[in-house]
Amino acid sequence: MQSFRTELENPVVEKDIIDLANKIELFKYGKIDEDQFRSVRLARGIYGQRQQGVQMVRIKLPYGKVLSQQLRRIADVSDEYSRGRLHITTRQDIQIHYVDIDRTPELWEELEKDTMTIREACGNTVRNVTASETAGIDINEPFDVSPYADAIFKFFLRNPICQEMGRKFKVSFSASDEDSGLSYMHDLGFIAKTKNGIRGFKVMLGGGLGSQPRLADVLYEFLPTDRIIPLMEGVLRVFDRHGERKSRAKARMKFLINAIGLEEFKSLVDEEQKAIANSTIPINVENYPISIPVTVDVPKVNLKDKDAFNVWKSTNLIPQKQEGYVAIGIKVLLGDFYTDKARLLADLVQNYAAGEIRLTLRQNILIPFVKEELLPYFYQELDKLGFAEVGYNKAVDITACPGTDTCNLGIASSTGIAEELERVIKTEYPHYLNNDDLVIKISGCMNACGQHNMANIGFQGMSIRTPDKLVAPALQVLLGGGNLGNGKGVYADKVVKVPSKRGPEALRRILNDFEANAHGKSFLDYYLAQGEKYFYNLLTDLSDVSSLTQDDFIDWGTNEDYVKAIGIGECAGVMIDLIETLFLESEEKIDNAKEALGHKVYSNAIYLAYTAMVNAAKALLISEDIVTNTQAVIISQFDAEFVESQKIDLGTSFSEVIYQIRKNAPTQAFAQNYIENATVFLDKARAFRKQKQAITI
Repeated sequence: MQSFRTELENPVVEKDIIDLANKIELFKYGKIDEDQFRSVRLARGIYGQRQQGVQMVRIKLPYGKVLSQQLRRIADVSDEYSRGRLHITTRQDIQIHYVDIDRTPELWEELEKDTMTIREACGNTVRNVTASETAGIDINEPFDVSPYADAIFKFFLRNPICQEMGRKFKVSFSASDEDSGLSYMHDLGFIAKTKNGIRGFKVMLGGGLGSQPRLADVLYEFLPTDRIIPLMEGVLRVFDRHGERKSRAKARMKFLINAIGLEEFKSLVDEEQKAIANSTIPINVENYPISIPVTVDVPKVNLKDKDAFNVWKSTNLIPQKQEGYVAIGIKVLLGDFYTDKARLLADLVQNYAAGEIRLTLRQNILIPFVKEELLPYFYQELDKLGFAEVGYNKAVDITACPGTDTCNLGIASSTGIAEELERVIKTEYPHYLNNDDLVIKISGCMNACGQHNMANIGFQGMSIRTPDKLVAPALQVLLGGGNLGNGKGVYADKVVKVPSKRGPEALRRILNDFEANAHGKSFLDYYLAQGEKYFYNLLTDLSDVSSLTQDDFIDWGTNEDYVKAIGIGECAGVMIDLIETLFLESEEKIDNAKEALGHKVYSNAIYLAYTAMVNAAKALLISEDIVTNTQAVIISQFDAEFVESQKIDLGTSFSEVIYQIRKNAPTQAFAQNYIENATVFLDKARAFRKQKQAITI
């Protein structure tokens, strides 16, 4: 671990990695408990797998932008610390699996050498900021959203206000009104707009998927770009303070908005603006690094199959607003590819494009800035890599999460059925290779990492029980979801549950009916016209489990009998309720607050002091067996239990002390005073706890 102190130039990152290494050692020797350690590693992108003793590591790649040297670095890291396979997620990250926890600090250090992080890729944090993969080249965009997505990512990485929220928080940017960033299903979604020559965004709030999907509300029809960071800070502060923390199932921000209403939520956000350092934060677009396409002679190419080349051009090219250039879409089956191909791809785009790729929300790869005259050469080279499969972003391009392959929460296979459904479309419905109207997505459980409930046709992994009480893998068939553009969308209806092995037949019936009766309508329009009951009647006989065969008890992608085995989910982390742990964390936060004060980062110092007081108050409430579910409730219950009863004398209410954060701008004087108040409060809370323990003994 000593090498971390000398090989990294960024002291903040160096401290982060050393801290992770130290926490791993403390955990191994029993100095910190499992729940606390789980919280630590999740916030560093280290996620438990279905397989014991190994971890998945998620690399956070803002808006999916990956430079050639970064892709090579990822390949090297995967070869050294994993098994050479890379997985593209629906949030434009890359995941590698089967990593030894002891080696994660070294892995992280290697990534940071090319400015990549695993920090806050998992856990109750701001997850990867996603964006339209066509940002910067989109023919319909009013401006490039990439610099703004980048600014959001950098501002909130390691920001104290979003390190220990009740649940994860997801942000997206859409390049145009087509809303390819899917703003309607995000906690905060930004759609690029201009008004009177001023750049800004339509802002969507409170969307989400999961078992109870919610469509986002319009927070602002237009918000200038210099207000998006202060707005998001206000939203995060409100979510952190008022969001549910006891019940994970109700802890996403969408539930808070449902509970208090949009107007009350907006009012709370407005109140927070007093505590935010700047009401506007201009984003310097000119300083954003733009990839420059190379100038190169066109290599000679002798295409053996010009018909195949023409089909590929018809399905895998995206027009660019830059004249003379196009982008190439690479269809990546299930988002999985290997490091040998990754290195060759990195060389190709560096030598013949702009040295950059974009990972997409549909688990694919986009190569921007390809000169049109280089297309034959790119086709030839991509074909050698197995990257010239037709059907990019078409019906045959099915999205699926890892499911039971590696995920603890997977109930049924998503990757196995995805491969089979793609085979069905390719062989039986080849004309769908050019169809971009139909979107099919699959998730291995209700948490919707495969985004199944926003697809035209979705499948969710489940299990089904026979009259003899045998359990078989199953699929919930969902129909009628879709992106309507400009922040509007519709979620799919749950139509019927069928044994997994009948999934292909369900798809055949749906497509056959659509082709026979739609008469030119899009699939979504056809479904809305026919209604859920129509498709239930079409498919319901497939749900009969009275005559299952042995094959029905074997899931896709395996030869073994199905066993429903669900582990402990980690996609949002866990809560730490050990009293002493909370006190220790409060002390650490005050130390960090003092450090931030020394660096003149006053807003961070104040928020760290705030969370130190909340943690200490929570510790005492837990010691009295008082259940709390939000920070706001912790504050009010502490007053009721300890201050009003005169068990602890603060000279005023706890609310008055701690809520000074909402009433004062983050100045040096206020930060110093607030940290002093937090230190006094922690000392009094500690003293009360010791006194109570002494009496008990």
